[in-house]
Amino acid sequence: MAFRPRGSRSRRTLLAALVAASVAVPVAGAARPAAVPAPAPAVLAPMTAATPAALDRRYAVNRDGIRAAGHMAADHGDRRRAAVLRAMAEPTRHFLSFDGRDGGRATEVFGDLSRAERIAVLVPGSDTSLDAYGRFRAGAVALQQQLGDRAAVVAWLGYRTPSTVSPEAMTAGRADVAAPELRRFIEKLRAVKPSARTSLLCHSYGSVVCARGASGLRVDAIVLYGSPGTGTDTAGRLSGRADVWAGRGADDWIAAVPHVRLRLPFATVGFGTDPVAKEFGARVFDAGTGGHSDYLKPGSVPLRNIARIVSGQAPSPAGRHA
Repeated sequence: MAFRPRGSRSRRTLLAALVAASVAVPVAGAARPAAVPAPAPAVLAPMTAATPAALDRRYAVNRDGIRAAGHMAADHGDRRRAAVLRAMAEPTRHFLSFDGRDGGRATEVFGDLSRAERIAVLVPGSDTSLDAYGRFRAGAVALQQQLGDRAAVVAWLGYRTPSTVSPEAMTAGRADVAAPELRRFIEKLRAVKPSARTSLLCHSYGSVVCARGASGLRVDAIVLYGSPGTGTDTAGRLSGRADVWAGRGADDWIAAVPHVRLRLPFATVGFGTDPVAKEFGARVFDAGTGGHSDYLKPGSVPLRNIARIVSGQAPSPAGRHA
């Protein structure tokens, strides 16, 4: 439903700022360096099994591809990208997919996927790329350690994320491109791990990606955190089967983003209902006092509560965290 301008001066001011940014802020790609060249990824056989042997073969092929991309980045003179890729190619790292082109795409596994009874798929928000992969990886590591044995975390960087300060971060264009890829990945994952409890964890703009791809997906839980909105009015429209949870830290700047949708001639700006609002209908969990990048911080309230949701347990009530 289109937003009808009304209400307080502060809301009108915020909306005006949002619209102005959507037409005046430079496109994110214009501020980024030129794409670092990388080889086309190897053609992988369909993922039909999650046995240790099948996974090891897949990890080895992608490790070779990461090394090749690292050599190409070094030849190009991009030392930062080359260093990131050298770290990714370590034998202890496990990638289900990798493509170093166009900013990079990667799907990394933390924990033993072959034995996992609980799987969390992380979908990142804006400003996540190969060059800024460390923070995304750190959150995945912290969550897997919190979950413990028989759990795997999959860090799915399967799309070109927008810059936080850009028109793309305020429209669903990038999410519309990403959603089919996310759906295909989840469907393949469920095919090889049908009995595992699978949760979709969606941070910031990643919650828009999840909302675009969630309909009909066989997941047990969808967790939205630091979300600007999803582009849908209610949690019930995301998935008929999954429990939908939402949380926001007390210090998260995303709370100041207007929760509206404005249809302009060239785009729809904004993502509508606040996921932690009562009218959205999600189950709200305590996300502590942290900021926008603190949800998977080791030892934090939201990390513990998200891990409980992934495990099929109720999150701890506010102020009561063992």
